[in-house]
Amino acid sequence: MKTVSIDLKDRSYDILIAPGILDDSKQLRPWICGQQVFIITNEVVAPLYLEKITNSLAGKSVEKMILKDGESVKTLRTAQEIFDRMISVPLDRSTTVIALGGGVVGDIAGFVAACYQRGIPFIQIPTTLLSQVDSSVGGKTGVNHPQGKNMIGAFHQPQRVLIDASTLSTLEPRQFSSGVAEVIKYGMINDPPFFTWLEDNINLVMNLNEDALEYMIEQSCRNKANIVEQDEKEAGIRALLNLGHTFGHAIETSTHYAGWLHGEAIALGMMMAGFMSKIQGEFSGHELVRLESLLDRARLPTQPDRSLSARKLKELMMLDKKVRHGKLRLVLLKGIGQAYITDRYDKTALDTTLEYFALD
Repeated sequence: MKTVSIDLKDRSYDILIAPGILDDSKQLRPWICGQQVFIITNEVVAPLYLEKITNSLAGKSVEKMILKDGESVKTLRTAQEIFDRMISVPLDRSTTVIALGGGVVGDIAGFVAACYQRGIPFIQIPTTLLSQVDSSVGGKTGVNHPQGKNMIGAFHQPQRVLIDASTLSTLEPRQFSSGVAEVIKYGMINDPPFFTWLEDNINLVMNLNEDALEYMIEQSCRNKANIVEQDEKEAGIRALLNLGHTFGHAIETSTHYAGWLHGEAIALGMMMAGFMSKIQGEFSGHELVRLESLLDRARLPTQPDRSLSARKLKELMMLDKKVRHGKLRLVLLKGIGQAYITDRYDKTALDTTLEYFALD
């Protein structure tokens, strides 16, 4: 079993990574604070793992809510429906919420847990690669608004994160690739050796080699944990984790979360960040080719998409959470493993990038 610890003083917790960990009730039951448990999952994950988790909680009072699948349910309306259910049971402040599913489930379950009776405990059991390496770690929770992704939310750390890489065998290939985008992001931000390891081992990863998957998940979680420990609430360097996200979130919002998976939008967003950095003379053409090649091998988008609007993307980017005093901050690159945050960039380079990757 691999353990990654996040040191946040009284909010510290462990991420446990092991095959079959969902069958080990000893890793779950000690973290249930009271008698009541509320499991939030979705219609895809429930048939696969809900019974297993419920059985491991024998003797507890377990309530369940099964959401529809997809980004479209990550809304205040869905949160309201969950609150209605929690109040009608009723669930008290000792209840533990369990998020069983991918990033959407984890984000909305964590948001509900952060808000219900001013905050109750929750546990993350991520079942997709994207949620295992990114969204389940670090305490960001929230829902989308029609004008922007993750615009409404809270920082609320889980009690524990349980990751079983064997759940990835049930993912559709496109969903798996979407998660790999977030993995590649860690190498691009500040871990060149990990990026090189991915270049050397991406075929093993895409073929779901167990050892490769466990190492990849562990290293991704360690990278995120190191940053979160330094900047829990994104006052500074945590914004580095948004490499590709300002562009990517604009893509998702402009298409109403239809047609693009999150990781696909982030992959193209990283290409846009790299392209813009190259225009500014900070990122070499060779490094941009390395990034493009790795994304291609992970079956992720890298090429311009003329169904997108450069003008709309720029408009949506100005609603990004990194905007400060009317200035858009971007995460750009000086090299592989050398990301930085700035609001001092060439505005023409931004326009050129948007016009290259999208139709004006």
